[in-house]
Parts: sequence; structure tokens; C-alpha cells
Amino acid sequence: MKTVRILARQIGLVLKHGGYRKMLSEGSHWVWPGETVYVYEQGALLQNPPCDLTVLMSYPEIADLLDVVEVNDNEIALQFESDRFQTILQKGRWAYWKGIKQYTYIKANLSQLDIPANIDLISLMPQPLSAFVRTYTLEAYEKGVLFIDWKFDRILTAGTYYWWKNNIPVHVAKVDTRQQQVEIAGQEILTKDKASLRLSFFVQYIVQDVVKALVDNKDYEKQLYVLIQLALREYIGGFTLDELLDKKGDVAPFILQATAARAAQLGVELRGGGVRDIILPGDMRDIMNQVLMAEKKAQANSIMRREETASTRSLLNTAKLMEDNEMLWKLKEMEYVEKIADKISSISVSNDGSMVDQLKQLFVRGRNR
Repeated sequence: MKTVRILARQIGLVLKHGGYRKMLSEGSHWVWPGETVYVYEQGALLQNPPCDLTVLMSYPEIADLLDVVEVNDNEIALQFESDRFQTILQKGRWAYWKGIKQYTYIKANLSQLDIPANIDLISLMPQPLSAFVRTYTLEAYEKGVLFIDWKFDRILTAGTYYWWKNNIPVHVAKVDTRQQQVEIAGQEILTKDKASLRLSFFVQYIVQDVVKALVDNKDYEKQLYVLIQLALREYIGGFTLDELLDKKGDVAPFILQATAARAAQLGVELRGGGVRDIILPGDMRDIMNQVLMAEKKAQANSIMRREETASTRSLLNTAKLMEDNEMLWKLKEMEYVEKIADKISSISVSNDGSMVDQLKQLFVRGRNR
């Protein structure tokens, strides 16, 4: 025989030839040859039981000391001690020795989609539940449409959403509810007079009806692009190039009005738009530049003729006044002599002196008057 000591908060199981014989409590105990003692801590998991757990549970004294949790297929059990999370138990049969630790459990059926409200996701996410939970987040400026098993379920607003991971397909389609812009860039379009041009146009919009945009229609952005593109071709094809260039400010109002109703069927509200560029082909651009240059030259010639006419008329009026007034004539002479004198510093004359006498008479006469 031998002695075995069982400490406080311990439990001993005595087995002989694989069969349960008795349970030992705190104290010293004699053990007969051929008997084996298994010692366990109270509150601990019964790991690797010495014999089948069902057999042990058939003994009332052991069943009273074990806390057994059955976790079925597609289930998990959350273990708590004094409302503090301990671990996650998956499929199987789990047995804990009762004692100073008191455990509580919350079971969850993973075959369902929604997570029960009594599971505190704030404290359990992302760990330790991330392996069992799928998450989807919508920003403050987003809205989403939830599809469960490929069927429309409901509209989602901003926030974080959680579902159990299982075989049920879950899909969230989201849309940006802020103002957005669609660009129609470099469109090759013919005018009424068969002039080819490239046009860039933009439209600003917001998504008002998420269901229409994401459920009732497929690729609403592509459909909106085509609507605007066709409206542009309709408008530009009704005017000649000159008319279009004169009325380019009317393009945006027409496009917005022509596409507003059909855009609403896509769940979209148009907010504004405009022409970004109108680009002519190289040969057409050269012709337009030549026309512009000819117009500017004609305008310049017209201005020059008007100025020449005005100048001639002014000279004629001056001549008439000088003809009737000798004093005015002499003043004009003095004005020109003064201009000449300002341009020269000295005069050298080699002649018989008649030119000098004439200049002298002119200056002296001017001063006497």
C-alpha cells in the first residue's frame, strides 16, 4: 500500500484496471496496489479523463462535482466567470470541475445569421470572435443595400454591422451619397452642317434613392453616362457650328432638363453641369483662325479709314481758318520753326546769304508781332 495526499481544492479519482473505484477528497489516503490516482484542480477543465466521460457521469458523486457543457454542430459557447469572458467552446462535450470558480455560458447558433443581443460585440470584437463573425462598415457619407441569399433585405445606414459566418450568402452594395460628377470627355459629334468637333461635358449629381440605384437598376452610373451622351448628340446635331458656338451657354440647361426625369428613374438627382471644352479639328481650326484674322483685319482697315478721314477733315478745317486769319498762319509758322529749332543745335550755311536774311526776317518779324 502507499499513501496519497490530496490538497485543498483538489479532487482525486481512484481507478483500478481502467474502472472507477472511488473519489478522494482533501487529506491523506491509502491506495492499494494496482490502483491509480488521478488528481485534478477544482474549477479546471477535465482534460483527458481517465475513462469515458459518460461512464464517470453515471456516478452521482462525480456528476455533482462536474459542470458539463454540450456544444452541438454549428454552435459555439461563450464561457464567462463573474461576467468576465474566458474562452470560446466549439463543438464537443466540455466538463469543468466545480469549485471556487463559477462559470456561465452563452450559446450561439452559427447556422442563423443574426447575432443575439445578449452577446456583447463591443468587448468581443475584433478578438476573440473575429473567426466566427463577418463585419461590414458603412461610412457616414454612405448608404448600403443588404442582400441575404441574393435577395434584397433592407437599406443600411452608416455604422458597423455583424453577422455570423456560415453558408448563407450576405452581400452589401454601397453608394456614396455625396455630390458626385460624371465626365463626358472627348465626344466626337457632328453638327447640323456636318462640322466635326470634340466636346467635353460634365454633370454633377447625388444619389437620392438607393433602392432604385442599386436594386432596380444595374450600373446606374453607366446608364447615366449614356443618357447624357445621347442628349448631347441630340442637342449639338440640331445646330450649325456657328450657332452652337453662339449658344454654348445653353447646352447645360438643355441637357439637365432633357435627362432629369430619366435620371430620377435611376435614383439620381442632377445638380448642375457645363461644357468644359469644345475642340475643333486641325483644318477646321485653321479655317476659323483665318476667318477671325480676316475679320480683325477688316475691322482694323475700317478704323484706319475712319481715323484718316477724321485727320483730313481736321487739316481742312485748320487750312480754312489759316486762310482767313494771317495771325493764325504766322503762329503755325512759328510752331513749326520752334519744332525745327528743338531738333538742331546749330546751322551752317554757305551761300550768298539770302537764306540767312530770310530766317532773320522771319524770327525778327515774329518777335515784333
